[in-house]
Parts: sequence; C-alpha cells; structure tokens
Amino acid sequence: MRFPVLAFLRECLGWPLQLAHTTARLFGQNRLQNHAAAAAFYFLLSATPLLLLLSYALQLLGHLAENSVPATILMAALYDQMRLDTLTELGFIPRQAQLTVGGIGLLTLVLSSRGLVNAVQGAFSVIFPYPKKRNLVLSWVLPLIILPLLFLLMGLAVLAQMTLSFLAQHNFIGSGNAQMLQVLNSLFGIAMVWSLLFAAYWRLPRQHPSAPVAALFALAATLSLAVLFSLFGTFYKLENLRSLYGAPGSVVFVLTGAFLAFLLFYLWAQAQYAYGKADITALEKLFLGHTSGVGRFEAFVFGDPHRLLDKYGEVHPAGHTLIEEGSDSRTSYFLHTGRAHVYKHTDEGQRQIGTLKAGQLFGEMAYLLNEKRTASIIAETEITVMALPPYVLEELMTHSAPLSRRIIDTLCQRLQQMILVSST
Repeated sequence: MRFPVLAFLRECLGWPLQLAHTTARLFGQNRLQNHAAAAAFYFLLSATPLLLLLSYALQLLGHLAENSVPATILMAALYDQMRLDTLTELGFIPRQAQLTVGGIGLLTLVLSSRGLVNAVQGAFSVIFPYPKKRNLVLSWVLPLIILPLLFLLMGLAVLAQMTLSFLAQHNFIGSGNAQMLQVLNSLFGIAMVWSLLFAAYWRLPRQHPSAPVAALFALAATLSLAVLFSLFGTFYKLENLRSLYGAPGSVVFVLTGAFLAFLLFYLWAQAQYAYGKADITALEKLFLGHTSGVGRFEAFVFGDPHRLLDKYGEVHPAGHTLIEEGSDSRTSYFLHTGRAHVYKHTDEGQRQIGTLKAGQLFGEMAYLLNEKRTASIIAETEITVMALPPYVLEELMTHSAPLSRRIIDTLCQRLQQMILVSST
C-alpha cells in the first residue's frame, strides 16, 4: 500500500510541495539569511536612539504627571509593563538626556533608517530580479522617513496595549471592558502589521505583483510573525540572557528576535516570488528530464505531470494538423505522448523532413525568430501536448540556462535542416 499512498499524497500536495521546494531552494541560493542579519543589525542600531527618545518622553511625561492623572497612569503603565526601572539601572535609558546627545541620537536614527531600508531593498532586488532601476528620489527620501514612521506607529500600538493591560490589572475600567478593548487593540495591531507587510510585498518589488497575491502572502507573514513572537516570548527569556550575558543580554535578545523576524519576512517574500515560478520550475524539470541528476525527494515532488497537463495539456487525434506552415501562431509545444511528423512545402510538394517523439519541445522557432511557421506538424498517432504561450517560453528561457542552451541547440539543428531541404 506504500506506493498508492505516496501517489495519493503527491497528487493532493503536488503544488504546495513544489512551491515549498522552490521557495527553499531559492531562499538558500539567494543567501537571504545574510540579508536578514544585515537588516537585524540596522534594526539594533536604530534601537539606541529610540531608547534615547524614550528617555526624553519619560522626562516630559514626568513633568506632566505632576499635574495630570492620565499622565500619571500612563507613566505607571510604562514602568510596570516595560520594566523601565531595570533598563534605567542597567544604563540602557539615561536618567538625564542632554540635548546635544539627542541630536546625535536623531542623526543615528535617520542613518540607521536609511541603512535598514537599503538592506531590505537590496534583499528584494535579489528575491525579485528585474532590470528596471528604482526611482532616485524614492531611493533617497523613503529610507530617511520610513523607520521613524514605522516605529511611531508600532510604538502607539504597543503603548495602547500596555496601558490597557495596566488598567485591567488594577481594575480601573473593569476587566470585561479591558479585555474587549485589548482584543480590539490586538486586532488593530495585527491589521497595522499586515498593512505594512502588504505595502512591502506589493510595492517594493520593481515588477509589482497583483494586489490579491501580495495581500495573501502578507497575511501568511503576519500570522507567522505572531506565532514567532508568541513562541519567542515563551522559550527565549530576557531574564535568562541577562543572567548569562549581563547587560549585553538585552542586545542579544533584540538582535535574535529581529533576525528571526526578518528571516520570516524574506521567506514569505521568496514564497511570493516562487508562487509565480512553481509552474516554470516544474516545466523545466519535465522538459530536461526530472529524474536525471536529482534526489529522491525532488523526483517525488516534480515527478507527477498531471497538474501541468490539466493546465497546459491538449489531446489531439491522429492526422490532426497541430501547426500549419505559414501561420502566425506563436505557441510552443511539448510532446508528452505520441508521435508526429514534420512536413515542409517544396517545389515537388509537401515533404516529410522529420519526426517528433515524446519528450521533445517544438514550435518555438516562430516566437524566437518572430517569423511565420516554417513547417507543418501533423500527428501520426493520438498525441498529448502541452501548449505553452509565448510568455511561458520566455520565462522558461530566463529561468533555466540549461533549457535555454538546449532550445538554442535544437533551433540551430532545425535551421541547418531547413537549409539542407531548401538546397535539395
């Protein structure tokens, strides 16, 4: 029963497995873990001036708390939820921030913002290769404003969540109302994160994908990040790192969390790109022979052509003229099963100049040379072919250098054959 079960699993999970395999291969090939490390470094670099800005806010809040009950509650919530006393004792938050130091902190925040956005844009240039250059103004202006704006929005959401938690713990507004407000605030935070990811997945690639696809992968990334931070807070305790590393334990905690978050961010971006390339990869494996030079798992993942046949397949009876010499069609074909003959008109009438067998790609000459069909293809037996529109052939040749070389070699042989037929 083992083989029927495997065949059933491959039929049911064929496309998800191909997507996952393509994503994992491209993720490793593009070395996205290095890009995630660079982005995490700039994120950590931006945390220092943010703590400095937090010290300014605490000083201002302390003055307001002298005469304002809401400010007093907010300040108590911050100290209770964020453990600011501990951070101040460890020296992460200065007790009295100087204005000149604040200016340096703001400059560092702007520079780290630019470094972070450039790192993300560089990773997306690798994930979504496209020759078009970015707008120069956006390349310079966006990095200077995006990170401060991002942290401002995230800070407001976190601040609201912490305040509600503090009020609920001390029974200021009633536990029922607090829980409802916390749920609404959590949903708002998730929606905000999804919006940011959607904007990145949709607009950062130089060749923008469709909005529904970007929205779907942004949602997957948002849910993955929620699971990550839930597990991260459960198994990766800040107190343990502090006891092990001392004050630098907080740095290790932030750096590790940022690195894992950016890994997930790039992983789903790579999956979004692979979503449009899963068919191309499967077609490449089929055309080149998926069982040659690959492992068992890869052969299992790409070994079933039924999904491709359902999408691109055509069945024609014996005697059917698939391609008519002189026509303007640009579709290419892959002969999956059966046999077909190649005919060309000569001064002596129609003449057979070749035979096509299963496993051959044909019909690409008209598209590559931008000319009319140079020969007719007539089925000798019932044939099953995969009809490939021009854009699919173009993506195949761009995606696979071995397949491009094979197509060029076949094209040269056919041109040589045409010359010999014409000369005789």
